[in-house]
Amino acid sequence: MGYYDQTETNETRTEIGKSRSKKGYFFTGVVGAVIGAVTISVAAPYMPWTNNSVVSQSKIEGTAVPVVNKTKGETDLPGMIEGAKEVVVGVINFQKSVDPFSADPQGQESEAGSGSGVIYKKVGNKALIVTNNHVVDGANKLEVKLSNGTKVEAKLVGKDPWLDLAVVEIDGKNINKVATLGNSDKIRAGESAIAIGNPLGFDGSVTEGIISSKDREIPVDINGDKRPDWQAQVIQTDAAINPGNSGGALFNQNGEVIGINSSKIAQQEVEGIGFAIPINVAKPVIDSLEKFGEVKRPVMGVGVRGLEEIPSYALSQLKLPKDVTGGVLLAQVDPASPAEKAGLQKYDIVVGFDDQKIENAVQFRKYLYEKKKVGDKIEVTAYRNGEKIKKTVTLADNANKN
Repeated sequence: MGYYDQTETNETRTEIGKSRSKKGYFFTGVVGAVIGAVTISVAAPYMPWTNNSVVSQSKIEGTAVPVVNKTKGETDLPGMIEGAKEVVVGVINFQKSVDPFSADPQGQESEAGSGSGVIYKKVGNKALIVTNNHVVDGANKLEVKLSNGTKVEAKLVGKDPWLDLAVVEIDGKNINKVATLGNSDKIRAGESAIAIGNPLGFDGSVTEGIISSKDREIPVDINGDKRPDWQAQVIQTDAAINPGNSGGALFNQNGEVIGINSSKIAQQEVEGIGFAIPINVAKPVIDSLEKFGEVKRPVMGVGVRGLEEIPSYALSQLKLPKDVTGGVLLAQVDPASPAEKAGLQKYDIVVGFDDQKIENAVQFRKYLYEKKKVGDKIEVTAYRNGEKIKKTVTLADNANKN
């Protein structure tokens, strides 16, 4: 099937993980052996960001700690970890299961999985928590377990499958500490990294390692067809990230959150390769989820397929020049969409945006989502019946595709 350039809807959620026990594991849609670090547990585009984690209430503390040895630039690591544990919570996903032999046709809610989350802001009597999309996906009910063991009801504010992030809110009357968000652009390979989460039900577990790379890209399968739909930008670390760590925090030694733990390489012969969403990538997404319940991204209103997915006999009917080996087929053009208004048609082959070559569906999306904003114009270079054409499209947003 084709891929839409819009953000996926709730109906297109994908659960790739299977239950491995009564509690099982939720996995992200990452191609290959990269899995979400959630315990059943449940393991960007740039936008302006205002760091609202600093709230006006003076009683609310952050997790950053002062340097205690200025000569060596060292902080009180045990003290930092003790404070940081307070802002890392468990996120429990309840789903309905229907027993065909039960007298209750509605089914019963039971714990389907759990992951972690980070309290990053307090607004009035509400506390906001960032976690992974795959931690909350498919939930009929959400519950948060605080660091003191108290369980409270949680409400989903919004989620984004493309960046694998979600925001939930809880009653914040007893929340006195929020995470201090750092600057992931300034981290360097070799710096300390501390992962805190609730792997396998061990609340507040801490692992330490280093930043292996600040800027990796890994393929992500959003719709579960085992083809990459996106290249996620991640921090690679050798700090152990285990099932249940998903949605937890990756801290630097100063107690600042530099990433949201999300996945790991799950192969027997591989050890010490975990991934976190950089906090600078997460910030604008969190902000958008908080304000709109979704991430507003620019769209053309088309369904696309990479040429590598199209059988050779079908490709020959498209009459492409022999030197055109990459591109994206418009498998669908929505009525009254920006693409249709600009004159694009079904079966056009897009090979370029502005002055950028487009060779596959991942490049198609990344250019739209990372280089363009809603309302921008984009020059589309395409082939139709073997002839090169150029059209200018004015991009709409995914909430108002047409």
